[in-house]
Amino acid sequence: MDLWPSGVGLAAKLPLLFLLIISATTGSVRAKIYYQKWEVAYQFKSPDCFQKLAITINGRTPGPTIIAEQGDTVVIDVKNALLTENLAIHWHGIRQIGTPWFDGTGGVTQCPVVPGDTFTYRFVVDRAGTYMYHAHYEMQRSAGLYGLIRVLPPAGVVEPFIYDDDRSIILNDWWHQNTNEQAVGLNSKNFTWVGEPKSLLINGRGKFNCSNAGSGVCNATNPECSPYVLKVIPGKTYRLRIASITSLSALNFEVEGHNLTVVEADGHYVKPFVVKNLNIYSGETYSVLLKVDQDPSRNYWVAVNVVSRKPGTPTGTAILNYYPNHPRRLPLTVPPIGPLWNDTMYRFNQCVATRSHPDYIQPPPTTSDRMIILLNTQNLINGYLKWSMNNVSLNLPETPYLIALRERMLHAFDQKPAPETYDYKNYDIYDVQKNLNAKASTSIHRLVFNSTVDVILQNANTKMKNNSETHPWHLHGHDFWVLGYGMGRFDPKTDPKRYNLVDPIMKNTVVVHPYGWTALRFRADNPGVWAFHCHIESHFFMGMGVVFEEGVDKLGKLPTTIMGCGDSKYVKP
Repeated sequence: MDLWPSGVGLAAKLPLLFLLIISATTGSVRAKIYYQKWEVAYQFKSPDCFQKLAITINGRTPGPTIIAEQGDTVVIDVKNALLTENLAIHWHGIRQIGTPWFDGTGGVTQCPVVPGDTFTYRFVVDRAGTYMYHAHYEMQRSAGLYGLIRVLPPAGVVEPFIYDDDRSIILNDWWHQNTNEQAVGLNSKNFTWVGEPKSLLINGRGKFNCSNAGSGVCNATNPECSPYVLKVIPGKTYRLRIASITSLSALNFEVEGHNLTVVEADGHYVKPFVVKNLNIYSGETYSVLLKVDQDPSRNYWVAVNVVSRKPGTPTGTAILNYYPNHPRRLPLTVPPIGPLWNDTMYRFNQCVATRSHPDYIQPPPTTSDRMIILLNTQNLINGYLKWSMNNVSLNLPETPYLIALRERMLHAFDQKPAPETYDYKNYDIYDVQKNLNAKASTSIHRLVFNSTVDVILQNANTKMKNNSETHPWHLHGHDFWVLGYGMGRFDPKTDPKRYNLVDPIMKNTVVVHPYGWTALRFRADNPGVWAFHCHIESHFFMGMGVVFEEGVDKLGKLPTTIMGCGDSKYVKP
């Protein structure tokens, strides 16, 4: 593969080629291009002892960790070897400044990669921190296509905390159904919910009770499902980079007998605070400091438990191995069960405690140019159960928005603007919604470039009485300031007076609690088209998202590699 654009001559290539050779041979100069070749394919895997088809990268799930330095260019050649399924990979938390077409969102920024084809993603990792990548086509993320991105600060830059070693932990939930079965059930008039996950995985390993396997192949002694072992040396302090790539579950992470100091969230430094356990929602990343200061004669449990839903899944466990104890010596204690699953205020207070580090505050604009209030509801649309924002359920068009807008194919999606608010004065968020006028649409929100936008996420009752769910929302292409959380109905006249404009944390994923609201603010300063959606896989599949457009007219010519579907088949090179 040529790492240079076409038309670049040998004389221009020689300096960079020399730089790469010197870097490889002496280590004195860091290479500025991180390159990998991936083959994405189904393979039989047993991450929780039960054998099923999983989507793998070069035979592995989770996939390889990308480790690069701030400012590096990441180049990934992705071959789709799924045989019968399309593919797209999203680089979650990477803002794609100048490369919106490589955001990896099927139907929004690119046509999906068809079976047999190879697609090259190329982007700059512009900020140090902990991020992730995962499938962003249909419901493939829950089949195992995911991994971690670690972006290191530039040489000589010191982070505002000290540790001896750096470890990565990926949390996930796991089903035994395949994703096609799940999708058909969700998209049928005879609606079939995906159900609670069978297992919780820590770094791709869990434990299902094989006596409940029925006719499936399950082997409790399979080394694929032996517990993950986190090896530590007494007296040392470890940075744990924790990423939740769950498809449904909100999780609580705990290390038995140890406190955790939160220091980073979604790539931004946090004013340090200590927790016994960490609530983490799908799409979030945190760094916590773990001091190895307990009785060194034994090992300890690392445990994850489901919160915000009544648990139907056993505790996920790994082993904190105090050297020199045997790494497979199980603790004699019972794994921690975490806080009460329905203790909303416990989770709420932890969110409020997450603020920007005093030395790294990026003050938000004091006012905004626009406020968009998004009401989350469940609706029936022509007999199909959908999630809707302001009574509109998102449908992705056949021609991706980015291509349609840049190539002026405005017929490719609904030109009527998506609704920006709802009747908040009269709508009862505690009752089952009665509005029968919901619809599915491809409409979007078009933002004035460089404007400041407030988005209020308002949670409400579902189609079930006395039930409101937790939703983690992820914004592509941006970080936003989390200005505040509240319980009950948001009042646009009074609640903004309580915003935190002093030291709000910046994030790319934020949670809205049951019957609550969350307020965020961002600058529409990244030309492109960006998805903003619930990070629960089935919820986004059922329409729980919106799309923002900003500054598309400022983009140059789009790469032809992102085209080939819908009307983009007819774009001339």
